[in-house]
Amino acid sequence: MLSSGWLTDQRKIGLGLTAFGILFTILGMLLLFDRGLIAMGNLLFLAGLTTTIGLHSTVSFFMKKKNRKGSVFYLGGCAVVVYGWTVIGLALEAYGFWLLFCEFFPTVLQFLRRVPVLSKVLDLPVLKLVFNRLQQLGGLPTTQYQAGVYNK
Repeated sequence: MLSSGWLTDQRKIGLGLTAFGILFTILGMLLLFDRGLIAMGNLLFLAGLTTTIGLHSTVSFFMKKKNRKGSVFYLGGCAVVVYGWTVIGLALEAYGFWLLFCEFFPTVLQFLRRVPVLSKVLDLPVLKLVFNRLQQLGGLPTTQYQAGVYNK
């Protein structure tokens, strides 16, 4: 039914693995930073990302020059969690995740503001202030080349 579009069966599986990875990570944090659950969440998240966009695209995403710092922090945080220092590892992962995916946050927030129930929640004054600030912080700083100064 939906497999003829962009949402193929492989991408459905990848999105499910990614969702389970996020769920396991949150559950691991709720259960007092359980190392096993957080490590399983990291593994499922990476497997879901790889299944969704493909192995080559995942490797090239993590190896892009602008994403190398975020990749080192995220993957290093995963290794620190496995080693046993879950709180420090999660802090490293969170910073790396922000560096890797910050340019996608404004798009996600715009999408969430179109969902009927979530739009009312996101319009609460305190959340609106936080998310507007987050949306401004999202994305990488614009260089002169991206701003069109060097257009030919």
